[in-house]
Amino acid sequence: MTKKIMLVFGTRPEAIKMCPLIRELKTRKGIETVVCVTGQHRQMLDQVLGAFEVAADYDLSIMKEGQTLFDITEAILGKVKTVLEKVNPDVVLVHGDTSTAFVTALACFYLQIPVGHVEAGLRTYKLDSPYPEEFNRQAVSIISRYHFAPTQLAAEHLIREGKNPEHIYITGNTVIDAMSHTVREDYTHPELDWVGHDKLIFITAHRRENLGRPLRQMFRAIRRVLDEHSDCKAVYPIHMNPAVRKAAEEELDGCDRIHMIEPIGVFDCHNFEARCFLCLTDSGGIQEEVPSFGRPVLVMRDTTERPEGIEAGTLKLVGVKEEVIYENFKELLENEEAYNQMAQACNPYGDGHASRRIGDVLEYGACEMWRAK
Repeated sequence: MTKKIMLVFGTRPEAIKMCPLIRELKTRKGIETVVCVTGQHRQMLDQVLGAFEVAADYDLSIMKEGQTLFDITEAILGKVKTVLEKVNPDVVLVHGDTSTAFVTALACFYLQIPVGHVEAGLRTYKLDSPYPEEFNRQAVSIISRYHFAPTQLAAEHLIREGKNPEHIYITGNTVIDAMSHTVREDYTHPELDWVGHDKLIFITAHRRENLGRPLRQMFRAIRRVLDEHSDCKAVYPIHMNPAVRKAAEEELDGCDRIHMIEPIGVFDCHNFEARCFLCLTDSGGIQEEVPSFGRPVLVMRDTTERPEGIEAGTLKLVGVKEEVIYENFKELLENEEAYNQMAQACNPYGDGHASRRIGDVLEYGACEMWRAK
């Protein structure tokens, strides 16, 4: 008997991690795959769908200018209910910690449809950091029937919270699957031509909780280091958020060693990561992606839900204060031993077969668990 699996997601990071899973599920004879996108991030979401050649069966198109968490929640809850009642799936898969994941899981709970949570068990245990993501992922875990944990630590969080161990599957992270599809040896880009033989510094910074003074301190620290190191050039694909753009333009304008460019697609992003010397970020998924290429990552946040990378040595949590970011960034450029210690650490997040494991659970009820080496 064919099982109907519906995947619901709405942002660029979710799409990057769900598209490899969609492609895997579509190869299985025992599974009918239905894709629903909410459009929580419109333009950036569409870039990823196009890159992976994934078409949505349903598009809720909720995004509007200046949308708030209230707007997102209200729009998704009403529209996804209609789709769920029409499709009547056996299982709904949501991803991670977005408002799309939380609201869809809530709708499934109201309709008594089983939920599978991809990338389950990540925690900071601080509801305001990251906000609202920490609440979202904890709430989804309460509702979920299947917990697809990317790491052993994530699984342990779920067990300590009282989740049934028989419903927890350690799969690795699907983002590692995605990169096998996106990174190309013959990749070229005008910004890489601009960098030339200098060291490429790849930057992402946009988190809601960092808006205001923290974001400005990040930018000031980055600018100071770049002004002092003529062998480095930075590329910063700047987020669409007007508050991020205003701060970046005011703090970084006139610095000829950094290029602020429009948001880039997943192919470009992964290929920039593969070629960078190091990465500074406040993003979530990039903490998992960049270590796959043996590149250090400085995480410009006070907390991270990915402590495995800290323990493995691939990530370093540097907070949001200018002087701390400056000192750590500078050290990796000037201290070869410190750089190599981070660059040579192993990636604890997956082996590229997470989607297959999730598919096995959904089709056959079990999978071979992943373990980091």
